[in-house]
Amino acid sequence: MSPRTLYVAEPSQPYRTRPPLVVDCSLVSAWLFHEASASEAERRLRGHQLHAPELLSHEIVSVALKKLQAGMAPELVQVSLGCFVGQSLTLHRTDPVAQLALAARYRLSAYDAAYLWLAGELHAPLATFDAKLAKAATAHLGGPA
Repeated sequence: MSPRTLYVAEPSQPYRTRPPLVVDCSLVSAWLFHEASASEAERRLRGHQLHAPELLSHEIVSVALKKLQAGMAPELVQVSLGCFVGQSLTLHRTDPVAQLALAARYRLSAYDAAYLWLAGELHAPLATFDAKLAKAATAHLGGPA
C-alpha cells in the first residue's frame, strides 16, 4: 500500500497574519474623528481583525453628535461615519449576565464591561485609550492591555 498524498489548502497570507483585536469606542473614535491620538490608533488597528460589541455603533453615533455640537463641520462628521460603516469590523452580542459580573467586579460601566467580556470570550487583546478599562483588562486577561 503506497502512502497517500496530503493536501493542505491554506488561506491567503493576510488572513493568516491578522490576529483578532477587540477595540473600544475611545480607540475607534480617535481614529475616525482625527483626534490627537489618531496616528497611534491607526497604528494599533493596522493588521488586525477588529472586533467589538454591538454597542460600539451606538457609541460612535453619540461621539458624532458631540462632535457636531462642538462645532465640527457636518460634512466631516458624515465622512467619519462613512468610514466607520465601511470598516471591516465584526460586531458581537454580549452575555448580559457575564457583563454585569465584570462591571461589578472591576467597577466598570456596563459599556466598558462589554468590551472586557468580548476580549475574554475571544481570547484577544483589548485596545483602548481608557486607563481604567486598560487596568481591568490587564487584571482580567492576565497581561498588558
